[in-house]
Amino acid sequence: MNKIKKYQIASAIFVCILGTLLHFTYESSRENMLVASFSAVNESVWEHLKLLFFPMLLSIIIGYFYIQKNAPNFLCSKTLGIVASMLFIIIFFYTYTGIIGKSIVFIDIASFFVAVILGEYLAYKLMTSNFKCSNIIAITILMAILICFIVFTYSTPNIEIFKDPVKNQYGIIKNMEELK
Repeated sequence: MNKIKKYQIASAIFVCILGTLLHFTYESSRENMLVASFSAVNESVWEHLKLLFFPMLLSIIIGYFYIQKNAPNFLCSKTLGIVASMLFIIIFFYTYTGIIGKSIVFIDIASFFVAVILGEYLAYKLMTSNFKCSNIIAITILMAILICFIVFTYSTPNIEIFKDPVKNQYGIIKNMEELK
């Protein structure tokens, strides 16, 4: 097995484990506002995308030093893997809940794991191909997503993707007035 394939398998396992743990870190931290930046603060689709994005971003940072020499298109490939994974979760969730009329936790969890595998597989296929793109574009995309996650954690738009279906609210449920 080649170095890239080994790294991608390890990355998928790492993302699945860390993403699962990040589901609980905000509450476990007693709703620490710094932890809220990279952990799910509610049950919205948007907040669950953090569980995928931040572990994959960490995998990119680690892998950049380990794989870059073997895959010059590493950064672009992994960025497209993240975007594909996030799009899969969004499209799959709204499609299946639109058809059956409700969310099923088991399906949501399974779709997270499928999204991770899909994103890591896509990144692997791109890394082992002649695919080329600018690292500047990849970094710009990653930074834009990162900024959106942080900003929308504390200033949440009233759009369906940000709505917590359990509490029927948006963003951090904790009263933000207490922090002022």
